[in-house]
Amino acid sequence: MDRKIIIGTRGSELALWQANFVKDSLEAIHISAELKIIKTQGDRILNLSFDKLEGKGFFTKELEEELIAGTIDIAVHSHKDLPTENPPGLVIAAVSEREDPAELLLVLKDCTDVRQKLSVKFGGLVGTSSNRRKAQLLAVRPDLEIKDLRGNVPTRIGKLRDEKYDAIMLAKAGVSRLGINLDEFHVEELGATEFIPAPAQGVLAIQVRERDHILYEALQDLNHPDVAAELSVERTVLKLFGGGCHLPLGVYCRKDDDKYQVFTSKAEDGEGFPDRLFIESDTLEGLPERIVAKFAKDRKFPLKVFISRDISAGSYFRRALEKNKIEIEARSLIRTVRTITRFDSYILKNIDWVFFSSKNAVEYFFQLNPTFPKKVKFGVMGTGSEDMLRKNGHFADFVGESTDTADVAADFAAMANGTAILFPGADSPMRSIQQGLSAETKIIDLPVYETVLEENVQPTGADILVFTSPSNVEAYFIDNLLQPQQKVIAIGKSTGKKFEEMGVSYTLPFSPDEIGLAEAVFGI
Repeated sequence: MDRKIIIGTRGSELALWQANFVKDSLEAIHISAELKIIKTQGDRILNLSFDKLEGKGFFTKELEEELIAGTIDIAVHSHKDLPTENPPGLVIAAVSEREDPAELLLVLKDCTDVRQKLSVKFGGLVGTSSNRRKAQLLAVRPDLEIKDLRGNVPTRIGKLRDEKYDAIMLAKAGVSRLGINLDEFHVEELGATEFIPAPAQGVLAIQVRERDHILYEALQDLNHPDVAAELSVERTVLKLFGGGCHLPLGVYCRKDDDKYQVFTSKAEDGEGFPDRLFIESDTLEGLPERIVAKFAKDRKFPLKVFISRDISAGSYFRRALEKNKIEIEARSLIRTVRTITRFDSYILKNIDWVFFSSKNAVEYFFQLNPTFPKKVKFGVMGTGSEDMLRKNGHFADFVGESTDTADVAADFAAMANGTAILFPGADSPMRSIQQGLSAETKIIDLPVYETVLEENVQPTGADILVFTSPSNVEAYFIDNLLQPQQKVIAIGKSTGKKFEEMGVSYTLPFSPDEIGLAEAVFGI
């Protein structure tokens, strides 16, 4: 190309990093470029939250106007800031690879309480101007106080450092791109399947004039069609909901093996409890429409859901269902009994890891008041065990992220092979994790409880039956049959295997926790 390209960008540190990244990428394909800094409405008005600003495109409108006027040739945007439709005459020529779309919760160390979920002290003040973040935060921690937080990334971190907040939430992508050291804070990373990001979070968009065909074609060397395909789902969902930056909507699409997985969270406002949905599909065709249909105001929910676990009044699962007027019948079909009252602490002398396959294992183990002579690491099967571990004052160094114990075993083995590992658990464990470890790994099983099936279990007339363990399945179906209209959700593949043996179809939640269960009920 025989002309120098002018790149329009905002003037924040992150925007300049993004623009220079594009500039360097252009120069790598022998296109000369320079930057022009443009101030946007979002940069000028810092005393209002996003839902108080007029219109859409708070951080993009002025760049697009200069692009249309011809004073710049390219506008570089954080893709999540763009409205769902381009102004007439403009197109997205290329999208970048996706940076990790996770969120970071930065907590002042004096305000950290590991016994609380997310590690923010009870009633803590959290800074964010995003209704999406606010709704999802309050869903898991309704005790938190949320206060608007504006400014660029360093400014926001500076406000936390000045103790104007107890914690703040930021996109991991921005922090990573700027290379900011966060050692002075406690950092909780919330993955994109746990805390659903904004549509197109972590991706850069390169916008050009539609008539600039030569530049458009040149930019295809920088384009990532696979990312664009996933973003088309996220941004079409946003468009169908008619939303902008203020809408409490999170959508994340990814390809896992040969299937597309889409995670969606939507609330009515920042104070509202969000509905969540997980959908898996072989194709992208019609996927956004399927997602939006699940959120229709006239959709019919099941009248009653049975779950084989006691559910507290303030639990996420109960609040998610009761919001949609779904009755809950919660009763465990098993009971657990402690099997030991003490153990020889010498066992812990040479232990490197302690792994818990259930929250019962965590609870009964710490009732023994173990004393660790050296620092050990903790592994847990899922987030339920992680929460129980937190309540006992410890962080998990490994958390299983799959409902398939074989996958969890493989992931854990990659970290712990060749070490000494203690497995507190049931008196007759399935040993799924142990079987995935190498021969040189020292394995110590410590039975701390046993499971007893309840007798004469009464049937339920619920529309959906949620079973939380193979033992609960066994206890229920000793005396009862599944009715034709009833549907089943099974936590974990080992629970699902019981239904496979019975020839019963079931739904497997993406994650074996209360959020995953709520997603599964919402998706049926």
